[in-house]
Amino acid sequence: MREHISGQYDAELSAVRSHVMEMGGVVEVLLKEAGEALLHFDAELAESAIARDHEVNQLEILIDDECNHIIARRQPTASDLRLIMSVVKTITDLERIGDEASRIAKMAMQLSGMERDRDPAPELRAMSSGVREMLRSALDAFARVDLRAAVDVIARDKEIDRHYDALIERLVPAMEERPDQIRPMLNLIWCGRSLERIGDHAKNVSEYVVYLGKGQDVRHQPLSRKREQAAD
Repeated sequence: MREHISGQYDAELSAVRSHVMEMGGVVEVLLKEAGEALLHFDAELAESAIARDHEVNQLEILIDDECNHIIARRQPTASDLRLIMSVVKTITDLERIGDEASRIAKMAMQLSGMERDRDPAPELRAMSSGVREMLRSALDAFARVDLRAAVDVIARDKEIDRHYDALIERLVPAMEERPDQIRPMLNLIWCGRSLERIGDHAKNVSEYVVYLGKGQDVRHQPLSRKREQAAD
C-alpha cells in the first residue's frame, strides 16, 4: 500500500511538471505569433495569438488546482515543497507573459490599419527575438533544474532593457518631428514596454529555478551572487 501511495505521489508530481512545460510551450507559441504579428503588421496572426491566451489561462487554473491538491493531500516537505512553490510562482509569470503577448497582438492589430513606416522600430525586432530566446532557455533550465543556464538567462535581461531604452530615445524625438505619426509610435513604445516586462518575467522564472535547486531566494540579489549560488 505504501509503495502504491508513493507511486501515485510521484505520478502527481510528474504530471505537474509536464503541465508546466505544456503551458510554457503554449506561451512560447503565443509570444512568437504576437511578435511576428507586430513585426509584419499581420492582423490575422494577431487574432490567433489573442485567442491562444485563453488556453494559457486554463492551464494556469489546472496546474494551480493540482498543486493545491498535492499540498492538501500529500503534505510535501523539503525538495518536493520547493518544487510546488516554484511551480506556483512560475505559472503566475507564464500567465503574465501570455497577457503581455496578447497585449502586443492587440496593438499589432491596431497598427495593421494605420499608416506607418514599414520597419519603424528595429529595436522591437531584437527585443522580440531576445525575449523568446530567454523564455525558451528559462523553460529548458526549469525542466533540467540547470542553475547555470538559469543564471545566464537572468544576465540577458539587461540587453532587453538596453534595446528598450534605445527605442524610447529614438521614438520620442521622432514623435516631435512627425506629429502625424504620434499614435502608431506610441503603440510601438507600449509594445516595447510589454516586451521589456516579458523579459522580466522570464528572468523571474529563472530565479525560481535557482530556488528549486538550492533552496535560496536570489531575487533582488546582484548577478554576481546569483552566479555564486549556481556554481556552488
